[in-house]
Amino acid sequence: MVIVKDRPDALYVVGNPNLFSQRPRVLGLVERTRLPAIWSESTWVTDGGLIGYAPNQSDMFRRGAWYVDRILRGAKPADLPVEQPTKFELRINLKTAKALGLTIPQSLLQRADQVIQ
Repeated sequence: MVIVKDRPDALYVVGNPNLFSQRPRVLGLVERTRLPAIWSESTWVTDGGLIGYAPNQSDMFRRGAWYVDRILRGAKPADLPVEQPTKFELRINLKTAKALGLTIPQSLLQRADQVIQ
């Protein structure tokens, strides 16, 4: 396995529907190899990931509803603007940090939207 062989200092795990279906397996691998991992989907942090930085899902659903409303009122989808997320959330799992022997700087903890004890 490349991760075990090359032993990176950390991982950045990109969001992917196929990877999401393998969530327990991926989290188990990260735990066994004791690698700090930052996730592009903050929901992974609740299940044991270290840090997640991702668009705020509630805000994205709200913006999606705006698009649906405009389309149902007759707007052509091609005429609607393409948007990128503007609200992001940072989650930190201190239990995972402790298990990895890491100390999260107080300045980062203060910026977090959610800190999991």
